[in-house]
Amino acid sequence: MNAASIVFYILAAVAVGSAAMVIASRSAIHSAIYLVLSFLSMAGLYVLLEAEFVAAVQVLVYAGGIMVLFLFVILLVNLRDPSGARLGAHAAFSGGAGLAVAALIFYVYQGGAMASPIGSARLRVGGNLQAIGETMFRDYLLPFEIASVFLLVAMVAVIVLTRANPRS
Repeated sequence: MNAASIVFYILAAVAVGSAAMVIASRSAIHSAIYLVLSFLSMAGLYVLLEAEFVAAVQVLVYAGGIMVLFLFVILLVNLRDPSGARLGAHAAFSGGAGLAVAALIFYVYQGGAMASPIGSARLRVGGNLQAIGETMFRDYLLPFEIASVFLLVAMVAVIVLTRANPRS
């Protein structure tokens, strides 16, 4: 068993454990924090599988944007936290687990466990981001441009609709 396999099993255990705590936690805030931990451990698994772009998107979109949205909804609904006295224990456990996952991701990213648990693949010279960019702009340029035009039309439509109806 090599170092990459050990890191894989640790990250997988953290992901499964934090996903179970999302369901088992009685506090909505604690569930959201466990969900962030699950997202971060999944990003670590993506780094281990040499999918750095997917890991960055996982952290930025899910752990960043979606969790901010969840926390805003939780705060706007004004749910009461029945276990306010246990906040210190949960914060210490969540902080320690988060730091451990961050250390594992850093270890894998720095090259400490470059061998993938699935195979003996090594990082390519350009990395996965270069391969994704070349494939997207060489093979799928027309669908990419059509999707960007649709997004531009949707943004303009939202601006027009919100300006046309000033009451909402």
